[in-house]
Amino acid sequence: MQKKKKIIFFGDSITEQAVNPGGFIVKMDSMLQKNNLKDDYTLVGAGVSSNKVYDLYLRLEDDVLNKNPDIVMIFIGVNDVWHKRTMGTGTDADKFERFYSAILKKLADKNIKVIICTPAVIGEKIDFSNEQDGDLNKYSNIIRNMAIKNNLPLIDLRKAFLEYDLKNNPGNKDRGILTTDGVHLNNAGNQLVADEMWKAISKL
Repeated sequence: MQKKKKIIFFGDSITEQAVNPGGFIVKMDSMLQKNNLKDDYTLVGAGVSSNKVYDLYLRLEDDVLNKNPDIVMIFIGVNDVWHKRTMGTGTDADKFERFYSAILKKLADKNIKVIICTPAVIGEKIDFSNEQDGDLNKYSNIIRNMAIKNNLPLIDLRKAFLEYDLKNNPGNKDRGILTTDGVHLNNAGNQLVADEMWKAISKL
C-alpha cells in the first residue's frame, strides 16, 4: 500500500476558512475524489485568523513539523500588509523576508516539499486605487524572489486574482468578484485558489 501524502496548508484566516463547506481545501478534496486520488493525499488545514509571517514561524513546530507532512503550502502575507493600516501592526518588509526565510530553512532541513503563494488582494479595484496595492505588490515580489532563490514552486495568486478581476470586474468594485470583503474568499475565489493549488500539486 502506498502511503498517503500529507499536505498541510499553512496560513491565516483565508486558510482557516478553507476547511469550511465551499472552502478551497474542501474543493480540492472533491477534486481528489473526482480524479480517484483520494487514497493518495490527506489535506490538513493549519490556518489561524489574524496570523502574520512571524506567527507562522512561532507555531511551525506544533502545527507543521510535529505532524510530519510531505508537502507544505504556505499562503501568508495579507495581514502583514493589511494590519499596518487597520491595526497599526503588520510586518516590515525586511522582517517579513527574514521570518519567511527562517520558515523555509526549517522545512528544508526536514526535507519537506514546499509550495509558496503570493498574497492575493486587499480590495479588488482594477485601476490600482486599492490603498495597499503598492505594498501588496512589494511583498508579493519578496515571495517571488524567494521562490527563485530557493528553487520552489510558486503559486502567483496576486497575478491570478488581478487577471481574473480585470476580466470580470468592469464596474471596478472593491469586493464581490472573488472576495466577500476585499480579502476573504467567496465561492469563485475559493475555486480559483483550489484550481491554482491543484495545478501546482499535480506537477510535484
